[in-house]
Amino acid sequence: MNSSLKYHSIENFTTETGVVYDEIELSYELFGQELHTAPIVLVNHALTGNSDVASPHTGWWKGIVSPGNLIDTNTYTILAFNIPGNGYDQKPGNLIESYKDFTLRDVAKLFGLALLDLKVEKLHTVIGGSLGGGVSWELAVLFPDLATNLIAIGSDWKASDWILAHNKVQEQILLNSKKPVHDARMMAMLFYRTAGSFKEKFNRTVNENLGIPNVESWLLHHGFQLENRFHLQSYKLVNHLLSTLDITRERGAFKEVAKLIKANIIQIGIDSDFFFVAEENMETHEALNEIGIKNTYRELKSIHGHDGFLVEDAQLKELLKDIF
Repeated sequence: MNSSLKYHSIENFTTETGVVYDEIELSYELFGQELHTAPIVLVNHALTGNSDVASPHTGWWKGIVSPGNLIDTNTYTILAFNIPGNGYDQKPGNLIESYKDFTLRDVAKLFGLALLDLKVEKLHTVIGGSLGGGVSWELAVLFPDLATNLIAIGSDWKASDWILAHNKVQEQILLNSKKPVHDARMMAMLFYRTAGSFKEKFNRTVNENLGIPNVESWLLHHGFQLENRFHLQSYKLVNHLLSTLDITRERGAFKEVAKLIKANIIQIGIDSDFFFVAEENMETHEALNEIGIKNTYRELKSIHGHDGFLVEDAQLKELLKDIF
């Protein structure tokens, strides 16, 4: 059990689909300065991520969030929730069996309610990559006065047809494969990287011990790693949540909904992203400009595709240094 995890319960929560939960226990972690002593940055994790943003050895974003870094733990309080049901707290009772009860908007609402309970009324920034960027968009609409800056990296305000198609194939693998998490992860890695990234990394070399191409052994390794640390029910949940990303659902057209957002919006696209494609971000940027919403579009140049936001630390620091 992760001893650094803190817990907060939301009671009598009704999901968007109308299901009532008597209690939902959220887990979260704090890094940097003590809560309420410094500006607060909320980091929302990606699909198979977790709240361990900045631990010296295991923090998945320690190249960005650490002492003296872009999000400086000497300057800011960094808060990161786990998506409920992602299994990181290792409490079987907190896994969500009926995963289609929830939408990503529910997750954002839970995070926002927990922040209010923790007496957090203002965030310097809400930031997230991929699925975490989607949570950030939803938060900015649900709680317009909460964040000064909204930063979405390799993400968008909606799940495109391309994302929905990918997620449907993922769901079929998760429902039908003999090794569901393993095989779904292997397939997903093809969308998170690019042909150029694979060529640079492997260049048709062979794993002599296994007698197979290194790209195959790498994919098998990723499948094995996720299978060992991620629960099937959790993967079904987060894959479903990504499909529900849409800040306009039952609210109206994008330009009308976007007018609710008071945060300064910064989109970081990735020029080679094969998942959340940069063209969609540029369309959003143009739409926001047309209605006079303060926003910028910035772009990571990377051969590595969607995973560029986890690889290109130096570029990301340069693109966001004016915010932090």
